[in-house]
Amino acid sequence: MSTRPSPSSPASAPEKVAAGPGRPKDLAKRAAILEAAERMFLKQGGYEGVSMDQIAAEAGVSKLTVYSHFGDKDTLFTEAVERYCEQQMPASVFETAPETPVRARLMEVAEAFFSMISSPEAVAGHRLLCTPQMVEKRLTQRFWKGGPERVQSAFAAMLRRRVETGDLDIEDALVPTAAAQFFSLLKGDLHQRLVFDCDDAGACARMRRAHLDASVDMFLRAYGRR
Repeated sequence: MSTRPSPSSPASAPEKVAAGPGRPKDLAKRAAILEAAERMFLKQGGYEGVSMDQIAAEAGVSKLTVYSHFGDKDTLFTEAVERYCEQQMPASVFETAPETPVRARLMEVAEAFFSMISSPEAVAGHRLLCTPQMVEKRLTQRFWKGGPERVQSAFAAMLRRRVETGDLDIEDALVPTAAAQFFSLLKGDLHQRLVFDCDDAGACARMRRAHLDASVDMFLRAYGRR
């Protein structure tokens, strides 16, 4: 007579129960590694000054775990940049919000963008990208895809929706160009002052609102519906 347990028998339960906890634990480790990498790359040693051993120690995991999640240091750097940008400018920033006047909506995007690029971490990252080591490693291209390209693409989609609602007048082929122009206007001279150590932080802070207002107004003079 067969003694094989029935499908409802407890003998088959452990396999199903044991399979569950592993995944959340891996995701938690991945998040801890990214958080440690972002903090160390942008706030402490820069790219060259931080090792994978140090990131592993900061995250409380083994170096093998870091490599199993990200493969190499370049990939970890790229994903840390993506994480930072997604935190600072999540998808909700680019929602159409048709009930909000177009100028007010553009100002909301402008404020979020300038807060991101003017943070100490972003300023340090910008300086880091200008070093010869970063250019040689071609990480600047990976940074572009992980940060600015993603932001511009999301904003371009928002612009297209605002064109459809009649708030803006932009030829479809020119929408990516308009998106790039908007962010270039927002960076302007003020961002350069921050990168090169603005000698009067109070003055730079006071200039911020006027700078963003002027940038949004210039954009609307070019692309606003007349």
